Amino acid sequence: MRIFAPSYKRPDTAITHRFLSCIEYVVAESEAKEYRKNGLNVWAVPDSAQGNLCRIRNYILDHSDDKQIIIVDDDLVGFARWEKQTQKKLNEQEFLEFCEHGFIVADEADIKFWGVNLLPDKGAYREYTPLAFTAYIGGPFQAFNNLDLRYDETLPLKEDYDLSLQVLNKYRKTLRFNAYHYLAKQHTNAGGCADY
Repeated sequence: MRIFAPSYKRPDTAITHRFLSCIEYVVAESEAKEYRKNGLNVWAVPDSAQGNLCRIRNYILDHSDDKQIIIVDDDLVGFARWEKQTQKKLNEQEFLEFCEHGFIVADEADIKFWGVNLLPDKGAYREYTPLAFTAYIGGPFQAFNNLDLRYDETLPLKEDYDLSLQVLNKYRKTLRFNAYHYLAKQHTNAGGCADY
């Protein structure tokens, strides 16, 4: 299992590594020096792979040696789950154990694409539906279990909706752990999707 965060024009504002030390930022060759200057773990890819969110995600899926891949946003500040009406933040080790567990469940259920709840709001989690099998999987956290489908590079945004629909159309199921959710600085960080 490998965990990647595509990053674009954020050498000083990418923050996922503060929560997840094993993260590999996937950046264009022309930006790699700036990221490395900040001590970040970088996979430098050709400039032509960057500049389009779908293209860079497809590049990761096509060029990683691993079949179990997680792609997260570069602005994750944490990860949490609901437990007895209380939000419990996970540390890095607990997060990695959850990811391993997620892939085990996905393997056992023959599921190619899985994720977590979209919102940290308690109202979005219902205890009586801990799992969802036909749910949308949001872009800030997506897990690929040897998935053969790819993002549509003609879509500038909402690519995560499209990929969820592609998976549901072909395989008829996704997996979403509804008690778990990501904590991210979406829409408030310069660069990335804001620049796309």
